[in-house]
Amino acid sequence: MALARSIAVLIGGVGGAKLASGLLDAVPAERLAFIVNTGDDFRHLGLKICPDLDTLMYTLAGLVNPVSGWGLKDDSIAALDFLAQCYQVEPWFRLGDKDLATHLLRTHWLNGGRSLTEATACLTKRLGIRAAIFPMCDEELPTIVETLADGELGFQEYFVKRAWQPVVRALRYENCERAKLSPQVHSALVNADIVLIAPSNPWLSIAPILSIPGLRDLLSQLMAPVVAVTPIIAGDAVKGPTAKIMRELGLDVCARTVARFYQGIISGFVDDIRNDPADFADLRSVQLNTLMNDQADKVALARATLDWIGSWSA
Repeated sequence: MALARSIAVLIGGVGGAKLASGLLDAVPAERLAFIVNTGDDFRHLGLKICPDLDTLMYTLAGLVNPVSGWGLKDDSIAALDFLAQCYQVEPWFRLGDKDLATHLLRTHWLNGGRSLTEATACLTKRLGIRAAIFPMCDEELPTIVETLADGELGFQEYFVKRAWQPVVRALRYENCERAKLSPQVHSALVNADIVLIAPSNPWLSIAPILSIPGLRDLLSQLMAPVVAVTPIIAGDAVKGPTAKIMRELGLDVCARTVARFYQGIISGFVDDIRNDPADFADLRSVQLNTLMNDQADKVALARATLDWIGSWSA
């Protein structure tokens, strides 16, 4: 594997953060650029919350809660408990006491006129993260979930408050026509030697990124290989609603469906060794162990993926 190669990664969620952790052990941090879903972002109690950005930052800084894969380890919820007990405010969205510091500072900077890209760069620098982390755009681009029984729900109401139980009829990415590629995201992609799509939920984590005008066209025109990693293992998702949403949208829950979703923008696909061998038509593919139970698994998948890409893209 050529360690000097620059790698850009489209990413979101806990599964994506796991691969990012493996990449950080396999590649010099300065060669990594993560382009992060912000469709999950929302305002809560006046604070700007960016769940996928925070999960990735905490993971790469070595601060993430190792049990949940999100939030901060050894955090407390005294502030939420006080809100519930004294002010009768329902604490349906978990904000840890240390986690609040991130949201307070981000919101302060945004209210002072900084862009989300600028605020994120300040946070990552202060956390000692040397890899680049970019929000997918600076505009508000919320994911809206159209449900069978409850109409349209904001993403966090669907995902957290309703525990992703409502049946999904459709997804849309509000204001996507107004979003723009930031110079940082554009530069990271056009200068990358490899572009990866992490094993994140394709519809909730990656589709919002791809909805930004011009991004799909840019990816399809890159000379660098663009490779996706399956989030589907043995007919199911490791965690979260990926498989449930696929079924509700009338899609087969298999890696081939994911590869088809990325058709036209990827040149390679990493399938899992537990999946039945599939014909991906003209798409290069390989079967690797994509189940990341510990750090050794994360590093092994990162290295095996990059070695495989290097074997046909050098």
